Amino acid sequence: MNPMKALKQIQQMQERLQQELEAAEVSASAGGEMVTVTMNGKKEVVNIRIDPQVVNPGDVEMLQDLLLAALGEGGRKVDEMVSSKLSGLTAGIKLPGF
Repeated sequence: MNPMKALKQIQQMQERLQQELEAAEVSASAGGEMVTVTMNGKKEVVNIRIDPQVVNPGDVEMLQDLLLAALGEGGRKVDEMVSSKLSGLTAGIKLPGF
């Protein structure tokens, strides 16, 4: 295979992957779904849902902890999704010397 043709194919796949990641969404929750965060494939938060029962002015720290946990889990889920998509990026393309 022509190395330039292979490189062009990889660039096209990379562009398609970036578009897919921007459109993809993952959700993660904490506290038995008391806080749910939705992120796109670029780890941008696109939605946060907080159960009204969790909103307690006397215990703001609990809400903060739940938000941090949901955001962390969302980030891990995005990483897994990206890893999965990247593993197929160069499948079937043979590059000389690799």
